[in-house]
Amino acid sequence: MFTPLRLVAFVLALLAAPASFLFAQEGRDERGAQVYDETANARTVVAAAIAKAKKENQRVLVQWGANWCGWCKLLAAKMTNTAKLSREILYEYQVVHVDVGQFDKNMDLAKELGAEFKAIPFLTVLDGDGKALVQQNTEPFETTDGDKNGHDAKKLLAFLKEHEAKPLDANAVLAAATATAKQEQKSVFLHFGAPWCPWCHRLEDWMARPEVAALLAKDFVDVKIDNDRMAGGKDVFSAQCKAAGQTEGGIPWFVFLDGDGKMLAHSTGPGGNIGFPYQPDEVEYFVTMLKAVKKNLTDDDVAALKKSLDDNREAEEAKKGKRTAPAPGRADKGDKAEKKDGSV
Repeated sequence: MFTPLRLVAFVLALLAAPASFLFAQEGRDERGAQVYDETANARTVVAAAIAKAKKENQRVLVQWGANWCGWCKLLAAKMTNTAKLSREILYEYQVVHVDVGQFDKNMDLAKELGAEFKAIPFLTVLDGDGKALVQQNTEPFETTDGDKNGHDAKKLLAFLKEHEAKPLDANAVLAAATATAKQEQKSVFLHFGAPWCPWCHRLEDWMARPEVAALLAKDFVDVKIDNDRMAGGKDVFSAQCKAAGQTEGGIPWFVFLDGDGKMLAHSTGPGGNIGFPYQPDEVEYFVTMLKAVKKNLTDDDVAALKKSLDDNREAEEAKKGKRTAPAPGRADKGDKAEKKDGSV
């Protein structure tokens, strides 16, 4: 919160500090990373976050601030470095840092979203339709211990939990998808994931590419079951694994269902679960699945999807060198080490 007293302190600090120090510290958090992208199109970024939140049944957390604001950087670091806070955000929020400059940038966007503030950082929570649910200045979360400023993690966590979306019911989500597929004479592309699973996000991001989504939509109703966030998600996963004649394995795992919920194909190939099709053999198996169930997709469409996956792999390998990580898509339960918790 940038009160008049802090403004005086800020100005005095500017006058006292060496120029080299100011240049090094400007716009960086305690880890030296940029917090607010001063070149970003905030309206576009917020719109993308809203679309993602709607798809994932999450909220959008807009943090209005600026790179000159010490409290803004402290808040961003607290959200990132506190285990329970970072987990809550990973599971329930799409976070956007909007640069307000010297209160002369993106203020029209703030007004449109109902955020009226004269001090930063300031928080706005939006639902998946872009409706503002709460406007919150951050002074109630601030703490001071001697000369060390910070934020109360427990109060922040309580605030975030209060405004998170109500969990969806996995069985209801699947039932709605199969009903739509039956009505439209399509199949269901049912994929299982969880917030902690990076290869799940990669599958979802690839499916969300406009050119990919347009092709898949010819034959499929896209539905994701979140094993962790949806009520009954793990039960639906177990039931589908049983229907496939296998024990529960890693995610992402996906199946194609008809409009009556009958399994047509699943992503466990000869070498195991292909997950996000990355390696050539995984891509080939995915193509085999598509060809076995397609009705409206043409051979050219299937070739275009294959090329998209191949191009993705080649671009990554060209950028990062030969991949040495374990094969993607075959994540076992040990990967849940990534899903850490901790006290606040």
